[in-house]
Amino acid sequence: MKPWIALCLLPLAAACLAAPCPDWPVPRANTEIAALGAQIAHWDDAYHRQGLSLVADELYDQARARLAHWRQCFPASAGAAAAPLASSAGQQAHPIAHTGLEKLADDAAVQGWIASRDRLWIQPKVDGVAVTLVYRDGRLVQAISRGDGRRGQDWTGAALRLPAVPQQLPDSLALILQGELYWRLDAHVQAEAGALGARAKVAGLLARKTLSEQQAAGIGLFVWDWPDGPRDMRERLERLAGLGFADSQRFSQRIDGYLAARHWREHWYRSALPFASDGVVLRQDRRPPGRRWRAEPPAWAAAWKYPPRQALAEVRAVDFRIGRRGRITPVLRLLPVRLDDRRIESISLGSLQRWQALDLRPGDQVSIRLAGATVAQLDEVIWRTRERTELAVPDADAYHALSCWRDTPACAEQFRARLSWLGGKQGLALPGVGPGTWEKLLRARSFDGLLGWLELSEEQLAQVPGLSQAAAAQLAASLAQARQRPSSDWLRGLGLPAIAPGALDADWDALAARDAARWQAEPGIGPIRAAQLQAFFHHPEVLALHAQLQAQGIAGF
Repeated sequence: MKPWIALCLLPLAAACLAAPCPDWPVPRANTEIAALGAQIAHWDDAYHRQGLSLVADELYDQARARLAHWRQCFPASAGAAAAPLASSAGQQAHPIAHTGLEKLADDAAVQGWIASRDRLWIQPKVDGVAVTLVYRDGRLVQAISRGDGRRGQDWTGAALRLPAVPQQLPDSLALILQGELYWRLDAHVQAEAGALGARAKVAGLLARKTLSEQQAAGIGLFVWDWPDGPRDMRERLERLAGLGFADSQRFSQRIDGYLAARHWREHWYRSALPFASDGVVLRQDRRPPGRRWRAEPPAWAAAWKYPPRQALAEVRAVDFRIGRRGRITPVLRLLPVRLDDRRIESISLGSLQRWQALDLRPGDQVSIRLAGATVAQLDEVIWRTRERTELAVPDADAYHALSCWRDTPACAEQFRARLSWLGGKQGLALPGVGPGTWEKLLRARSFDGLLGWLELSEEQLAQVPGLSQAAAAQLAASLAQARQRPSSDWLRGLGLPAIAPGALDADWDALAARDAARWQAEPGIGPIRAAQLQAFFHHPEVLALHAQLQAQGIAGF
């Protein structure tokens, strides 16, 4: 295995943990790096040229971080890194460059950034599309998309149709503003609703030839800088408010340190705002004049993004878990990622059919999110590794509710699930007996049938590796309690299809004698359940278990 690289140190990797370098030979590294690079280039082109957002912003950021990580792991295979804005440059030169922002990776980076600066302000990082607005004699004469920061598309025609963009200022000024065109949202709480694709919606509308009045009215403007305005930020904000850009002042706060920055970040994350936002922007009060700005992250401003709602996770392996009734559940084992302070290492796909439809293999990249507060779930497949690993997939026809009553290699999982159910609270409720106990007994080859443990003596249990004499005595006493359990507990523990408790007020012979019509007469039992019950009582393995219980003198059998 190649060395581990701390992926979280990369600015774009907020959801990732320290990650190992892939254990790839050079030819495969070449292929995978080129393929992921091409996928990211495709996303860039679709967004910047066509106004289409094919992937969530936070997943895009994490994919770029993963590609950068792979390039560090395989420098000889990396090639030249493509500029993300390469396809976005237009014909219109910006009079003042758009700088972009460094994304601070974590709290420590934020504290370090703040500690080395003074006279700081904080604003929401509005989730929209950046624009330059040029006014001459107080009149809007040009609007330019961000593009690559140096040159962008001419958006003047669209901007002149937007009510949020003043066409005539109250003063006859010549000024250049930089800001964000965003989609208006009513009382939007970012922590609850997320971005809702707001940025992509604005980008898509501005890429059109025409806008309806309703569409134009839905686009708002947040001016986040006046590059050649007053040097002091408080004065800049007051002047902007006087010119009609009141939100700049409303959503800007002076801060005196990290705790204040954290307060406002949390406040805006959980408060109702008129726009989506993906974090906050930290700004120094003063910065160089606009002529010195470059199309690169500056030293005087930085972004502190909100916790990601989605994480990009790499599939490390696919396990196929078989339950007591033969249901096969694929589980993805993941390179660990963090979401909402939870470490996510695996995720269930729910059914074999879903895995077959997705065909996920080790190396594939998927997006995951939290359902509610705790359960991680798969969102979608983001990118597939080019080398498809062969997997040993269980035969669905071999496993069902009446399979695997003995401990054989093919039945190991389902058999252990049966044992756990039988001894657990749903069945016999044997105290102190759980999956670990059964595993010790099975490893020692103490028994191989579902009821073989009934015949184990305390002396035999004491010979099991890992069981002391005292533990063996305690286990023997727990197992002995099974003999006192009513037949209804035994039947449920053996896997009898679910029926109302009152339907089990009969002994084995009476229940086994019922035909489908008699079963359907019981409350809540339809034709399918009736057939399952009839099949259960007549299955050869179940009949053999009945004979064992009868021989052991268990009441009701």
